[in-house]
Amino acid sequence: MRVYNTLSREKETFVPHKAGRVGMYVCGPTTYDYIHLGNARPLVVFDTVRRYLEHVGYEVEYIQNFTDIDDKIINRANEIGEDPIAMAARFVEEYYRDAKALNVRPATIHPKVSAHMAEIIAMIGALVEKGHAYELDGDVYFSIPSFKDYGKLSGRSLEDLQAGARVDVNERKRHPMDFALWKGAKPGEPSWESPWGQGRPGWHIECSAMSRKYLGDSFDIHGGGQDLIFPHHENEVAQSEACTGVAPMARYWLHNGFITVNQEKMSKSLGNFFTLREILKKFPGDVIRFYLLSTHYRSPIDFDDSKLEAAQKGLQRLRTSRRLIEETLAASGKGGAERPAGQRENLEEQWTAAKNGFREAMDDDFNTALALSMLFDLAREANTFLHGGFTLSPEDRQILLQVGETFNELAGVLGIDLSGGAAAADDSTVDGLMNLLIGLRAEARKKKDWATADRIRDGLKELGIVIEDTPQGARWKKT
Repeated sequence: MRVYNTLSREKETFVPHKAGRVGMYVCGPTTYDYIHLGNARPLVVFDTVRRYLEHVGYEVEYIQNFTDIDDKIINRANEIGEDPIAMAARFVEEYYRDAKALNVRPATIHPKVSAHMAEIIAMIGALVEKGHAYELDGDVYFSIPSFKDYGKLSGRSLEDLQAGARVDVNERKRHPMDFALWKGAKPGEPSWESPWGQGRPGWHIECSAMSRKYLGDSFDIHGGGQDLIFPHHENEVAQSEACTGVAPMARYWLHNGFITVNQEKMSKSLGNFFTLREILKKFPGDVIRFYLLSTHYRSPIDFDDSKLEAAQKGLQRLRTSRRLIEETLAASGKGGAERPAGQRENLEEQWTAAKNGFREAMDDDFNTALALSMLFDLAREANTFLHGGFTLSPEDRQILLQVGETFNELAGVLGIDLSGGAAAADDSTVDGLMNLLIGLRAEARKKKDWATADRIRDGLKELGIVIEDTPQGARWKKT
């Protein structure tokens, strides 16, 4: 298995710190609003990474935090007249609803900043004691020049970072790039007691303290969006390694690409974002997940409804193939013509190629787009095998069983349920209605009422549904 490591800027062979175990930390949301589609991408990406690591035999300790105290949270709470901690807790619960819709599994632990003040204060104290941080009128700042490797994650020099960075205006700081570890209390803000007086933590120290508590001084994978490389993850590296003296803080840094709208990054600050809750009103969560995995995680995705519609059709094609396999296996398989020579062998070859290709794709930096193409290739060959109503031999049934199991297994690794997932109830209703219409059409044909039979067939065709007459009976599929 090879993964692209932002720290080295190349693909590296994945070797965890402890054989058979993976420690994984992913930056979670700042809980001041519903998550948008750009927030949802890392949730799906790193949930899939976790699923695949577990699939190949690793035991994964997966930590994803909630930032529940932050400037954005305080400002939003003041706008709506709500307690910041209570508002953050409310949006944590809303996060769980959205994550469930995307079939994102809960992390092993979801630590909250507000519950880890002791660890945060202790880490800041250690940095002050070691000369990597200093107090300034109740604030505590990390001293950038004290860490000689600053900039190694983003790959830029301190001078370049200083020129492009947004820094707090405080001329008394020792260096303009020094960043806040602790912020002195302001009237009306939540605060905690510390050796430097009442206050609250800066953003960056939170993840360093929580990842260290649950995964140790050095762990395997740290994930997040590309926008976090600088300053957040760069600052995490500096303060963690300066505190512990252990490098690297994380062996592999994985960052997903942006979701863009008209080639601009989707973000709340630009006002060009769509909340996941809004998109879920138009598309099921499994379609959104399928859409997000249809592009390699490091590549950008430009958002529009047509791409989600294409994902919906693609997912339906896989589900149709799986359903046809089940229907064929449930039928007697007798009475049809003799199967053409070589058809079963072709399916067996494609089945083997799909399993091997899926593994190779995922082993190559979690290439979900290529992995999905393996499923489509298998579905295409399976559809050819199923078309024509040929007699099923015992060997035919065996390969169909194996293909069906492989569909379920590999799609499950990607967190995709080919039985319909969250939409299963709706799908069963559609199946019932379609069976009713097919039955009415069959009765009309039996009575030689061709006008009614054709009206049902043509009406369904206008809705994008095709009726196929086979020796085993009529079937339907979406075009």
